[in-house]
Amino acid sequence: MDHVEIRPARPAELEAVAALRWRWVAERDGLPDDRRGAFVDAFASWARDNAATHRCVVAVGDGTVLGMGFLAITARVPAPAAVERFSGDLQCVYVVPEGRSFGLGGRLIDALLRLAAELGLERVTVHSSARAISAYERHGFAVSPKLLQISPAR
Repeated sequence: MDHVEIRPARPAELEAVAALRWRWVAERDGLPDDRRGAFVDAFASWARDNAATHRCVVAVGDGTVLGMGFLAITARVPAPAAVERFSGDLQCVYVVPEGRSFGLGGRLIDALLRLAAELGLERVTVHSSARAISAYERHGFAVSPKLLQISPAR
């Protein structure tokens, strides 16, 4: 894992990114493989259509996408001191199991946070799995007593 490049995803890599998303959910929840192709196509199309608001960063080694992460960018209500305001949310940070324990997840987080700084985002949040909380804390994330959450009824 010495020669892994962390960089923005290229359009031709979005199917591989989509396949990682499928793999992640299948790993966690189990999914029937017969829907994988349709999901990969739909996800890659979605990623292309939403590239301005959902920036994807990948970890690539030997031409293979080993990890991914998205920075979702949201416009905020204008304030007197700043009419254009944005915040971000890290989403879908994932590294294939065989690529874990090499620091790739941390490198993806760092790259996404650098991008957030370059874009001048006011804050970045993340909704983490229990297993990844310590990784985010190592990169400066902390519990915020002001951030509340609800799942609205559907």
